[in-house]
Amino acid sequence: MALPLGLERTWLYRRFIMGSVAQEVRARYAGSLLGTLWALLQPLSLIGIYSIVFSSIMRPGLEGGDHPLSYTIFLCSGLLLWMFFVELLSNTTNIFVRNGGLLKKVNFPRLTLPIITLFSALLNYAIIMAIFFLLLLVAGAPLSWALLYIPLVVLVTAGFAIGLGLAFATINVYYRDVAQLLAIITQLWFWLTPVVYPMSVVPERFHWLLAWNPIVPLVEAMHVMFLGGTKPDFSAIIAPSVFMLLSLALGVLVYFRLGADMTDEL
Repeated sequence: MALPLGLERTWLYRRFIMGSVAQEVRARYAGSLLGTLWALLQPLSLIGIYSIVFSSIMRPGLEGGDHPLSYTIFLCSGLLLWMFFVELLSNTTNIFVRNGGLLKKVNFPRLTLPIITLFSALLNYAIIMAIFFLLLLVAGAPLSWALLYIPLVVLVTAGFAIGLGLAFATINVYYRDVAQLLAIITQLWFWLTPVVYPMSVVPERFHWLLAWNPIVPLVEAMHVMFLGGTKPDFSAIIAPSVFMLLSLALGVLVYFRLGADMTDEL
């Protein structure tokens, strides 16, 4: 049975995709003294800064915050997911422009590029989360079976990011301001997401604003699993799942409407 949307031809390039993911990971740290440790320095530096600045302020508002590292656990669980989302969204947005020379010279399915970006981001997130789990075990922090639901949250987050990213990547070929504008939007978006602060510190009159943010229930689900030790509220993930499907539909629509003449603009 033929796959829709040109995915059948993309599937034939699966070895190219996996080889490109491995090459991208190697190239990211090639020639550096610390190697893959650079993947940890940015999140660790942000976690250290936010923990020092906000831990004494935010800790009283945390539910289930009895552990000495409760705020750090709260921060890591949400911040690492947010960084995965932004990395995937921004890298996908630049994927066609960044590989313009390759697209002009080599005939291969363009959809392989966002797929490579997706797998690379997932691999990077998996490495960081593995180290996070190791640190939690060393620190004696409680871990529960609820953490088995993490892949569900990551799947919805990845789908939302790749859908938006595919739409932005296509438009970015024609209007290069998209990538710069996205950087500004994500900075504002970060502070409208309860990553460094719990929802309990947000005044009730502003909750309607956060309700329109599809990343909020996903970050809250991570907080509940890590800090509360309970499975996420699946009813709360319905809205982000709908946003994910809409973003994927938007990405596919924009790509097939505008992507035909993409190579001429690169």
